This record gives sequence, C-alpha cells and structure tokens, in this order.
Amino acid sequence: MTFRSFLLVIAGLVCFANLPSCASSRTLGSSIDDLESNATLKRVLFTDRSHDYGDVDLTLYEGRLLLTGTMASEDGRRKLIENAWRAESVDQVIDEIFVGDKTPFGQGLTDSRVDAALRTKLITDKGVSSGSIKIAVSNGVVYLLGTARDRDQLERVVGHARGVGGASKVVSHVLYLDNPARQL
Repeated sequence: MTFRSFLLVIAGLVCFANLPSCASSRTLGSSIDDLESNATLKRVLFTDRSHDYGDVDLTLYEGRLLLTGTMASEDGRRKLIENAWRAESVDQVIDEIFVGDKTPFGQGLTDSRVDAALRTKLITDKGVSSGSIKIAVSNGVVYLLGTARDRDQLERVVGHARGVGGASKVVSHVLYLDNPARQL
C-alpha cells in the first residue's frame, strides 16, 4: 500500500467517523493533499534542529498554510517560513507568527478552552458549514482559515468567535466560495 492510498483510507475513516465536519465543499483529493503536506512539513520541522518549533501551530486548508504561535527570534520565523514552502501542495503561506517568549502554560489552557468552545458553537449552528472553517487560537487570538458560502455565513462564524470568553481578537483568512479573491 502506498503512502497516498494509506492516507486515503485514513481520511475516509475519519470522515465516516465524523460526518458533520467532513460535509463541506472540499474534495477528498484536496483533503489528502493537505494531509500529505502537513506530514511533510512536520518531518521537515522535526529534522531541522536549528530552531525550536515547539510553540508553532500549522493549520492547512486546500493548500493554504496558516502559521500561528511564537518563535524566539526573527531568524527562526524566517526559517519556519522557508521550511513551510518545502511542503508539497502548499500554495500560500500565511504568516501570523509572533516573535517573543513561548506561550505561558495558563495561556495555552485558555487557548484550548477558546478553541473547544468555538468548535462546539460552529458544530451546533446549522447555518454554518463547520467542516469548511479551520480554527487556530494563539495567545487569545482566534484565527480562521477556510471557505464560507457568503458574507452572512462568515459573519456568523466571526460573531461566534467574538462571543467566546478569552478570545481577545479574531483574524479571518476565510475566502468566499462565490468569489475566492474576496475575504473578510
């Protein structure tokens, strides 16, 4: 079994187990490409011992890679971005990296709580295709990546994010399906 066919089986099982979040405009091929790119990038970062990437989150959606978290130095941030372009099927790298100290443990717990609360709100909102929006939370900032049917759907998602206690700011990298060049 090839690595690609293995990922296809895994993606199918994940979608079957979690049908609501897989119900989006995404094709299985784009999901597989994202899984492969994510695995490639994690291998690259794991083997690059020049910097500590332990406080960095990778969020990938249809070839768009969102980098969030912190790096200790500007040089480390530049190296991270350079490495990000080495993953196959990455068409865009969105740099939201903060240069500074690692995220404190307490803030990490708050970020996890914000993430879980927002995911719950999106899954339970019938007016939102939760599977088409990826979430990353770093230092209280909620980052959104993915696609929305229209402005109304995206405004619902942003409203949910703003309503979660502990979220200090919302940054959207969501594109509209009817006009992919537009984003809120």
